[in-house]
Amino acid sequence: MTQEREAAYRKGLEDALNAGYTLLEKGRSALDAVLAAIVSLEDHILFNAGKGAVFAKDGSQEMDASIMDGKTLMAGAVCAVRNIRNPVELAYAVMTNSPHVMLTGKGAEEFAKLNKIRTEPDEYFFSQFRYDQLKAMQDSGESALDHNVNVKDKKFGTVGAAACDSNGNIAAATSTGGMTNKQWGRIGDSSIIGAGTYANNKTCAISATGHGEMFIRAVAAYDVSCLMEYKGLSLYEAMDIVVNDKLMKIDGEGGMVGVDANGNAAMLFNSDGMYRGMRSSDGKSEIAIYK
Repeated sequence: MTQEREAAYRKGLEDALNAGYTLLEKGRSALDAVLAAIVSLEDHILFNAGKGAVFAKDGSQEMDASIMDGKTLMAGAVCAVRNIRNPVELAYAVMTNSPHVMLTGKGAEEFAKLNKIRTEPDEYFFSQFRYDQLKAMQDSGESALDHNVNVKDKKFGTVGAAACDSNGNIAAATSTGGMTNKQWGRIGDSSIIGAGTYANNKTCAISATGHGEMFIRAVAAYDVSCLMEYKGLSLYEAMDIVVNDKLMKIDGEGGMVGVDANGNAAMLFNSDGMYRGMRSSDGKSEIAIYK
């Protein structure tokens, strides 16, 4: 990776941390913070969510997102939506303005119109970098995880956030464009509560990134919560078992970020790297890419 590209990724991570943490400093909720952080990342063309989402096999850009409130266990999710500027805002609207948890495709897009969720034309989401990836993959019949279709250098582009606020409430949110050259209609773990996103004040808030099919099979995000609730493990211990043992056994490459209601944070992954950042009120601050 060039120095310029690395600097751009780090700036994108810092902007997202600032967006979420500024709200927490003002006494706003964890839910508000994760929403703001994800919107910031969806608006950044380098990340595979919102603007700059990867292309499916048919040349479309279908996006998934979810959000969950650890205080109430309320959750919202959308999958296979197109032209929604910020899919996480639509997921939030599903949670707050409907009796449902998940909406998909055309139904989700109609719901977006009713709730005045911003849309953009196809050109807004286009990235030459992503389009070149699609062209490189189309003849192979395979799909690839973000960002680079060269297997030696594959990185996961799903964006996620977890937060703990001053009242000890926690929340998580996740958003993605999925996999390059994916079959149309493919849905990964990012919009599935318990797989890619989970939050419960009793345990933890988790957002995952990686090979979505394996994270769904492992019910990865909820498994961390279960290990904490039923085995009494710490956040780090539970995440370590899921990421470095359970997922590894089924070739589930990727990682996750998480917090608990005491403000402990962890960022674990079994891949070569994971774009990640953390900030807390005791002065800790970290932005990293590699191990």
